[in-house]
Amino acid sequence: MKFTYTVSMAAPEFLVPLAQAAEQAGYDTIAIADSIAYPNTSDSSYPYNADGSREFMENKVLVEPMVAIAAMAAATSTIEFHTAVLKLPMRHPAVFAKQATSLAVMTDNRFVLGVGSSPWPDDYDIVGLQWARRGKRFDECIAIVQGLATGEYFEFHGEFYDIPSIKLLPVPTERLPIIIGGHSDANLRRAARLDGWTPAGMGPDEFAAALARIAELRREYGRESEPFDIYAITADSFTVDGIARLEGQGVTYTGGGFGRFNPYGLDPDTETLQEKLDNLNRYADDVIVATK
Repeated sequence: MKFTYTVSMAAPEFLVPLAQAAEQAGYDTIAIADSIAYPNTSDSSYPYNADGSREFMENKVLVEPMVAIAAMAAATSTIEFHTAVLKLPMRHPAVFAKQATSLAVMTDNRFVLGVGSSPWPDDYDIVGLQWARRGKRFDECIAIVQGLATGEYFEFHGEFYDIPSIKLLPVPTERLPIIIGGHSDANLRRAARLDGWTPAGMGPDEFAAALARIAELRREYGRESEPFDIYAITADSFTVDGIARLEGQGVTYTGGGFGRFNPYGLDPDTETLQEKLDNLNRYADDVIVATK
């Protein structure tokens, strides 16, 4: 098992010291979420909590993930980073491919691209894109990022994007891994065709069913022998016995180190940096060290 530390919603000035501490404590990767803006008015709901409310996001701090990772990577040397997850269809895929490959180069292949399509129509309104057929747009974005990340000449002619034969340089010396976030069957299919999957807010039965579905799809696509990572934090993530159960389910990354701050609550984060460091190190001592 490998271990994730999540820095999303931490104060900007905490990001670098938390990344450095996570690396020193033995975490393998840092997860950071993506949110561009919060709308003043909206009737959208959030699909990953019990009541669908999204008011918890109104005053949460999220640094743009590519910027945050660049800052943290510059201050570390071994720990990896992954977006959990970046709303890819809101970005132009050619421009974003340049950002992603540049980040992978500058981090010496320590970047894993986790992507989703966003659960909120508001996000598409903000950037002037249609909510309709977002899945097709998502698929085209993934294909373009994959193609341009090779460093070879690549062209694409689709429903949403028409890109002439171009190449990007530099590109990383290793293939840029892409993992998918989301619970729909379409997203499980995307994950099964790519390098991994990361869920959010799933109950035990739903999680087990999704894992079985991914395994079925990977067999269908002839990819069951290919490397595949599952980034999941569940109730089992916080004990040694629970970690063993997750490994038995095929989970490859899990994590902890959280304190009293509830990211889904309405209250602001009042934890000090030292409190966050203490929680991070406590999980490392109690769980990470015990499972190595």
